[in-house]
Amino acid sequence: MSEREAMEYDVVIVGAGPAGLGAAIRMKQLAAAFGKNREVSVCVLEKGSEVGAHILSGAVMDPRALNELIPDWKQKDAPLNVPVSEDRFMFLTETGALKVPGALLPACFQNHGNYVVSLANVTRWLGQQAEGLGVEIFPGFAAAEVLFDENGAVRGVATGDMGVGKDGQPTDAHQPGMELHAKYTFFAEGCRGHLGKQLQEKFKLREGADPQVYGIGLKELWEIKPEKHQPGLVIHTAGWPLQSDTYGGSFFYHLEDNMVAIGFVVGLGYSNPYLSPYEEFQRYKTHPAIKSFLEGGKRIAYGARAISAGGLQSLPKLIFPGGCLIGDDAGFLNASRIKGSHAAIKSGMLAAEAAFDALAVETPAAELTAYPESFKSSWLHEELYRARNFKPWMSKGLYTGTLMVGIDQVLFRGKAPWTLHHDHSDHETLQRKTECTPIDYPKPDGVITFDRMSSVFISNTNHNEDQPVHLTLKDASVPVNVNLELYDAPEQRYCPAGVYEIVRDDNGANPRLQINAQNCVHCKTCDIKDPTQNIVWVTPEGGGGPNYPNM
Repeated sequence: MSEREAMEYDVVIVGAGPAGLGAAIRMKQLAAAFGKNREVSVCVLEKGSEVGAHILSGAVMDPRALNELIPDWKQKDAPLNVPVSEDRFMFLTETGALKVPGALLPACFQNHGNYVVSLANVTRWLGQQAEGLGVEIFPGFAAAEVLFDENGAVRGVATGDMGVGKDGQPTDAHQPGMELHAKYTFFAEGCRGHLGKQLQEKFKLREGADPQVYGIGLKELWEIKPEKHQPGLVIHTAGWPLQSDTYGGSFFYHLEDNMVAIGFVVGLGYSNPYLSPYEEFQRYKTHPAIKSFLEGGKRIAYGARAISAGGLQSLPKLIFPGGCLIGDDAGFLNASRIKGSHAAIKSGMLAAEAAFDALAVETPAAELTAYPESFKSSWLHEELYRARNFKPWMSKGLYTGTLMVGIDQVLFRGKAPWTLHHDHSDHETLQRKTECTPIDYPKPDGVITFDRMSSVFISNTNHNEDQPVHLTLKDASVPVNVNLELYDAPEQRYCPAGVYEIVRDDNGANPRLQINAQNCVHCKTCDIKDPTQNIVWVTPEGGGGPNYPNM
């Protein structure tokens, strides 16, 4: 194999999402304020084919962090065009809907002053702002390996080789990866980052923290009839179609131009191996209160993404020699508000400010200790502290959880004199198939509800087929001998893209797991929920995966 070339930067950032771009912009702003004697070189790597290609969120955006980062964002035409006009929260039964009176709605579900956005488009705009300040952004290059110096500190990352065949050997199109060396490396890969996960293990960053817990968010973009469209209307629901013991709920956001974002979140701590988050989402759309909006409309796009929902008590140590975790790579999402983009931007800004100060001395400190210190004194810490008990309460079931969240958020305003904890990881919660009842999901009608393959098609997902499978197995016998035998192969149901399939011979014998890696939308659910933690998601060739328009 050819020798890898190396490039040197002050700061390398892995991931061009809100956290990574927020950090890059803040670094360059600080440098510009100091003039030529404090120039810093900043590079951002992005595995998607373009900035925003892999960005998927609801999204209702709190502009607080953006106000701090780019105060004149309105004059710079940031795509925050639709202020929230109305909040509705409903508890659904199979045919009915109970609307919560506005006076009883906890503050976390009140969105006055926020905006309904396409986070992918906001991210593309942030990318333009970053490049305008001199940040170098390399889309289509996946950071595949962490590089360490002789003392064991992070010294940068290497991008994956291009043009490696399924057999692991170089093809005629082979190009070696590039090494990017930095004084500090920021990891902003989003939820369950491939490299962030390795760093948490190597540097024992999770010691003293609760297990991280996750949800899977599935989303569709629809164009609906003009007479049904209400720009800025924000609807959240809980209850049906999920059982009361399963954490989850929906969002339905009205954007501009008759577009709506509709989605469903299922906590990955669910216990029934027969549950399918994808099918629950499709079933939810048939509810009369939701279907009435969609009838006569057209589905435009689909995608899915895991989210880190553990909150403050699940945050790992944020720093290690040579770098830090920012955004959802650390888990800054506020589950109670169903919002993470403002937290991601703020965490990136705090890390950038710490790094900029550290780079001012001749020999920068190994660890950016000012970053976690400034986080603890920030509004972001205060916000996550107020929300810390939301997910633990809601994990106790819809009815108990709703009552206790009401007490926690309305009566105590998030400052109750107790902190609840997450006791176990999501992969530990599945019950055996013999203890559970299969769920009979209705067949899709192709009008309101759809099958997985037609959904993956409109996610614009594409991978070069002649590359090593990026969904790896520690032990190839486990999917049949353990997962199929004990749990009836739950990977067939928790994957929202039809990647995992049990196939058999014509006579129904010899079951085996087929991995359709080309379908993967990079949601990371398999890496999280696999009961034996046998599936390990690794970075595919750069530029592969979904290409989300307006998501």
